[in-house]
Amino acid sequence: MHTPTSPASPVPIRVEPWAETDLALLQLINTEEMRRHVGGPESPEALLIRHQRYLDFPRTGAGQMFRVVAGEDDTPVGSVGYHARDWQGERVFEMGWNVLPPFRGLRIAGRAALAGARAAAATRRHRWLHAFPSVANEASNTVCRRAGFTLLGETDFEYPPGRFMRSNDWRLDLTALPAAAEDRTA
Repeated sequence: MHTPTSPASPVPIRVEPWAETDLALLQLINTEEMRRHVGGPESPEALLIRHQRYLDFPRTGAGQMFRVVAGEDDTPVGSVGYHARDWQGERVFEMGWNVLPPFRGLRIAGRAALAGARAAAATRRHRWLHAFPSVANEASNTVCRRAGFTLLGETDFEYPPGRFMRSNDWRLDLTALPAAAEDRTA
């Protein structure tokens, strides 16, 4: 097991495209603790559908999912990804992330979010990248702030389908990413 380091000496991370073997990571993320702000754990069948959707993102052009690996031993520590959606009459990217509990507090999520945002910007498909963390999810709202997103305000956001939650609408201008999103996450 990888031993987390202090935030003063951040563990090196990388994001790698989602692969068939990442179903195990998705299963680790599918816990009450990890999914408390997004409707709770999913059934095994729903997880398989989600996993296949992540694998299909590049082929369909819908987005990209990544596993986040840390340290020299490439320990899987979480996920980050983006996908296209319609939001307030415009086509945008939406982003989400997860960091496994033993690796929280190391600012991994912010660095992973920034890496995912850079990948979304490289597609040159949409100007805006949004994140919609629950207003009660202090950690994810902090990630947005540190990664350079701008808070637009609160909104009622449907996730999972059929369930509305009170969320913050954070937005990042992908066309200004290199200048606007200096790495404030470290």
